[in-house]
Amino acid sequence: MTDFPQAPQFSTWYHPEPVLLKLGDAFYDAVEAARFPQAILRFRNDRAAEEVGLEGLSDDQWLRHFARFEPLPGNLPQPLAMRYHGHQFRVYNPDLGDGRGFTFAQMRNSHMKDLMELGTKGSGQTPWSRFGDGRLTLKGGVREVLATEMLQALGVHTSRSFSLVETGEALERNDEPSPTRSAVLVRMSHGHIRIGTFQRLAYHGDSENMRRLVDWCLAELFLVGADEDPVAQFFELVVARTAALASEYMVAGFVHGVLNTDNINVTGESFDYGPWRFAPTFDPGFTAAYFDHAGLYAFGRQPDAILWNVAQLAVSLRLISEAPPLIARLEQFEAHYRTAYGLHLERRLGIDTPDGTFEDATAWALKEAVEGALVATGHPIDRFFFDAYGGTLPASYGAEWDAVRAALEPYVPIGDGRSHPYFAGEPCSMLIDEVEAIWAAIDRDDDWGPFHAKVAAVRQMGDALSRGGILW
Repeated sequence: MTDFPQAPQFSTWYHPEPVLLKLGDAFYDAVEAARFPQAILRFRNDRAAEEVGLEGLSDDQWLRHFARFEPLPGNLPQPLAMRYHGHQFRVYNPDLGDGRGFTFAQMRNSHMKDLMELGTKGSGQTPWSRFGDGRLTLKGGVREVLATEMLQALGVHTSRSFSLVETGEALERNDEPSPTRSAVLVRMSHGHIRIGTFQRLAYHGDSENMRRLVDWCLAELFLVGADEDPVAQFFELVVARTAALASEYMVAGFVHGVLNTDNINVTGESFDYGPWRFAPTFDPGFTAAYFDHAGLYAFGRQPDAILWNVAQLAVSLRLISEAPPLIARLEQFEAHYRTAYGLHLERRLGIDTPDGTFEDATAWALKEAVEGALVATGHPIDRFFFDAYGGTLPASYGAEWDAVRAALEPYVPIGDGRSHPYFAGEPCSMLIDEVEAIWAAIDRDDDWGPFHAKVAAVRQMGDALSRGGILW
């Protein structure tokens, strides 16, 4: 751990550890944050801040660090913009990199000692901005807060929106009414090493730094010692984590919208939310991005999209590995996906087997029955999971749900089932019409009430579902 003079506003849980510096400057560029005309705090995530010892900051101190980007004690002395490449809609692009964000700080969390990283979105131009202004719209920041809060509540491994500050600039955008308000977002995640980070090294034939990055990921992100084949070991971890993420998207009814290789974190943590949507019904063809004309990243195609991306990581790792060990682990993606899907489905339904033993075939039969009924009936996804929580379907669900009832018979409720106050109301959703209404209140009247009320409602749902073990 790095030693530093303990400032009064930092708790003993604050453990700065800027381990990115161990990789060296071949992976990033030192940059400066933009100077914004205003800094109006719109959202601070004290639940996340408590995990890394920053909950004691006053609002003024918060803005100094997360709007003016004064370095945190003992942390990175200067922001770092990461270098990477990536496939964008299956077309390789070697001109990527952090174009409107940077890594600001790294620290260990208070309990698991996992690496937690604070990164930005909308913090200004970098060497990778190309023709962009390096800014973020306030609407985009509001949407990301809502997405990450909902995903965390549903048990999806996601980055978390740590801070949202309005910055007082008027931005011009081609795809939304302009001028529009601006913001800078800080997200907390388990690092920002992407598949595209490895693709860049492969593109340049940089085997030395690729080996360094594999070793760094094992030690700092996965917290394991390297075995006799560290490349295969690393790839096996990525395959398992990304397969689990794909299953979590499907159970949550979530569509990321832009599953390019530069948007897939090797830790299997979802991040970087642009045109996301939650599907109202289980429609495999439902798309989020208006520009995804072919439906490449449609709801039902997300597992295949993530598998394709992980295969591109295998291609990159061929620079320092033979093919057979990588192929053998890539072929395990489906098995990992199947197991993770079953576990996550059980947790969202608040059920378990009587002896607590996971049965793959039982869980998969439940998955097939639930998906089949949702597709056949067009029933709202969130309504179903709300009504079926605890493993019993109401009588209002007719004969078309009999296969689901049969698939639920081997299960028992987890804990106290539906006793949480959340189940006395209506299911919490995050569909696009409500998201647009929340933004309209902010944009038209500067009314943040619906936004904060929605965050509170989502967190109540997350508290209810966490009793069934859904939170990670």
